[in-house]
Amino acid sequence: MIRSCIHFTIGFFLFLTNVFAASIDLSKARIVTTVTDKKILGRTVEILQQEVQKRTGIQLPVAAKFSNDNQPVIALALESNVAQLPATFRTAIQTLPQTKQEGFKLVTLIPNNVVLIVGYDARGLLYGVGKLLRNLEMRPGKINVSENLSIATSPRYPIRGHQLGYRPKTNAYDAFSVAQFDQYIRELALFGANSIEIMPPRTDDDFTSRHMKLPAIKMIHEQSRICAEYGLDVWMWYPNMGENYTHPDSIQKELAERHQIFAAVPKLDAVFVPGGDPGELEPDVLFAWLEKEAQVLRKYHPKAKIWVSPQVFRPAQPWFDAFYKHVNRGYDWFGGVVFGPWVKVPVDELRKRINPNIPIRHYPDITHNYSSQYPVPHWDLAWAMTLGRESINPRPHDEKAIHNALDEYGSGSISYSEGTNDDVNKFVWSDQDWNPETPVVETLRDYARLFIGPDYIESLAQGIVALEQNWRGNLLTNDAVDRTLMQWQAMEKTAPRNVLQNPRFQMGQIRAYYDTYTRHRLQYETDLERQARERLEFIGPNGSLAAIREANTILEKAWQSPILPTYRQTCFALADSLFKSIGAQLTIEKHGAMSGRGNFVDNIDIPLNDSPWLQSQLAQIEKITNEQERQLKIREMLHRTDPGPGGFYDHIGSPESWHRVVSGEPWAEDPGSLRSPRTGFGVGLVGVEWVDEIKATGFKGQITPRVWMKQAKTLYDQPLKIAYSELDPTATYRLRIAYTGRFRSRMKLSTDDGSTIHEFIQTGEQPIYEFDVPKAASADGSVTFIWTCGEGERGSQVTEIWLIRKP
Repeated sequence: MIRSCIHFTIGFFLFLTNVFAASIDLSKARIVTTVTDKKILGRTVEILQQEVQKRTGIQLPVAAKFSNDNQPVIALALESNVAQLPATFRTAIQTLPQTKQEGFKLVTLIPNNVVLIVGYDARGLLYGVGKLLRNLEMRPGKINVSENLSIATSPRYPIRGHQLGYRPKTNAYDAFSVAQFDQYIRELALFGANSIEIMPPRTDDDFTSRHMKLPAIKMIHEQSRICAEYGLDVWMWYPNMGENYTHPDSIQKELAERHQIFAAVPKLDAVFVPGGDPGELEPDVLFAWLEKEAQVLRKYHPKAKIWVSPQVFRPAQPWFDAFYKHVNRGYDWFGGVVFGPWVKVPVDELRKRINPNIPIRHYPDITHNYSSQYPVPHWDLAWAMTLGRESINPRPHDEKAIHNALDEYGSGSISYSEGTNDDVNKFVWSDQDWNPETPVVETLRDYARLFIGPDYIESLAQGIVALEQNWRGNLLTNDAVDRTLMQWQAMEKTAPRNVLQNPRFQMGQIRAYYDTYTRHRLQYETDLERQARERLEFIGPNGSLAAIREANTILEKAWQSPILPTYRQTCFALADSLFKSIGAQLTIEKHGAMSGRGNFVDNIDIPLNDSPWLQSQLAQIEKITNEQERQLKIREMLHRTDPGPGGFYDHIGSPESWHRVVSGEPWAEDPGSLRSPRTGFGVGLVGVEWVDEIKATGFKGQITPRVWMKQAKTLYDQPLKIAYSELDPTATYRLRIAYTGRFRSRMKLSTDDGSTIHEFIQTGEQPIYEFDVPKAASADGSVTFIWTCGEGERGSQVTEIWLIRKP
């Protein structure tokens, strides 16, 4: 995406007046403000004092007026009262470009020993203080600021925030105290966030958990109060969880709950009602209900609006047509449209279908690794099996790319978060919503300087980038994983106790150790599988039963003789520490996590080779009494993927076979895969819609081959195309296909010449299907297979293909 430099004059301006790194000593500075209205000032001065004192032990005093003694000063003012500043200060401010709503100017005046922050408004003052704190060098007993600060900046987008839902489904928030929410909301504001989204007590979740310090109804009151004190907007994600929204009795029950919830929060600016996931309603019913909900909302919060997403699992065109009709009708209570997970329509198309005066808010999923709106592209299966859907997942460069691919179509974003696992991602999104030209490394440097310390600016920033690089490419050959751990271990060696116990440092640490442990385990277990297969391939005079026993012994070394036990123990120790400090729930039994919601440490020993399937097959083969038949079954098992002479085999989810998948738009343009194929994970169980973790169990509970856990897929009715060339044009082929995956879709298979391989069939009932390929389809030596889903389905999935040349 090409961005105009005009942005620097209308939305953002950053100018550095001096490249030399001299600094001003603020250790004895006073805070002076010309702002007398306490409602405008809010907690801004308190934030500055408290955050400085935490890091330095220095309590910055507040003075009533400026003095002429050249003592260091941090001056706070509004654009509207710049005239009250000394002439020198006014001159410095007036030389900077103009700011807009929520913007600020920050400048250091070296001769005067002054740091000057001028906010366009109350929020601008808060964000100016945040920017100063992000640039201060704070150590015990010492505060320095670089002399070259000369900044004038305003946010590009008006909505910048994050969802902090207090419910059991999260991996940490339900363990937060009021003080922890206060601190976290403050820290997000220091990076430019202006909105926090909370949740009512009743969602698609339990009402309470063993971690909760307060009942949910009381905690959302506290969250709202905190935001009000910081001058931030409060949103509420409120799904429709009632049984019926047309029957009068059910409607009255739902309205009574809304009265209770809306009355409980002191501030509420907007309510986001998802069209589904959960609480899917037909648009006519949905908007009739929202009209009633809006009346209750306005009783307690007269200016609040209701926003809606076209978020449905199995969408059909009539649903969208009705949705657009209501959205464009111009209800006075309607605030805008939310583009988030499971919205089928790409945001640029959504922008065309709704009136231009209707804002769109992004609801980006920054918290999940797969089965999500923005999965990690081409993630290695070993990561999906171990780290799972919701691990600690700093993805700074990915998040910037996702943000910048879609930001121009909306008014900003409030992220979808399930806890602290996506902590880095939140700060990246806030900085990108403020200014999409911000380099990721600058955000990471500010993050390191403010949250860890000035001695870790580069090392921690690069350590976080390295963690993201761990997830690139094939894990078996990714040597960067070991180097990443070396970087973190180098920081460990000299880090003081307070850094080693810092949760943000520990979140990076645990990933560095976990990643390295996983890679070495993958290498170890892959080699053990190779040895076991070789032993079975060449059966000696002692027969197949002896070979089976020896092969099992080899495979069992993975858990009988495990490697790197100290790395494993370090991960458990860090998990315990993170649970104590921030309530991070990284295991189910010890930390009370929910399955698939951040409990990745539970998966630290999951087999990474094909031993579960091999051993289950060997157990069945062992029961065969005839030696010749046993050896035949062993050979069939070992050669399961052999397509025969002149044939082709592909595991479509693997990097080696991805070249056969016909691509759509590049990932950087379509990170949500609404127009492009992606990889998916999971085998699928008959009758089960959702499987939390990726394991070698599928269909009716049988152990499955490892490759069935990863496949190529498309979303909704987007065709999945897989192309073959260099076929024998004189030959005929038999097609064998493995259909596995999370979705149980009805799929049809045809070819690029219009031939039909099979009509719509319901997948998810059995894994393997076979069909003849019409000779005409491959007569030119090539064929493209095309899978499509029926309307309302969730997507096509293909795992393995055998093209078997018929005799």
